[in-house]
Amino acid sequence: MKAHHKKKNYQSFSIYIYKVLKSISNDIGISKKGMAVINSLVADMFDQVALEASKLVRYQKKKTLGSQDIQTAVKLLLPQDLGNHAILEGSKALAKFNSK
Repeated sequence: MKAHHKKKNYQSFSIYIYKVLKSISNDIGISKKGMAVINSLVADMFDQVALEASKLVRYQKKKTLGSQDIQTAVKLLLPQDLGNHAILEGSKALAKFNSK
């Protein structure tokens, strides 16, 4: 009988990074190492935002993480211009998703 190995849960944003790259310019590619660096950056940012947002929820003694908590975490972690742009783009993406 063969032993089944449980596949490690690996979170990758590569598919989405590639889609965004192609939506910006069709004639630009990315190497495996480049993709690994960008994927690592996105995963790290995701972890930082999630951690900061969860701290905010705990400080407020709430049990539910809401979009306002995510927006506040982004404002705290990113410089002002970048944070505002990220929130604007995130809100647009959420509105587009909810309209489907």
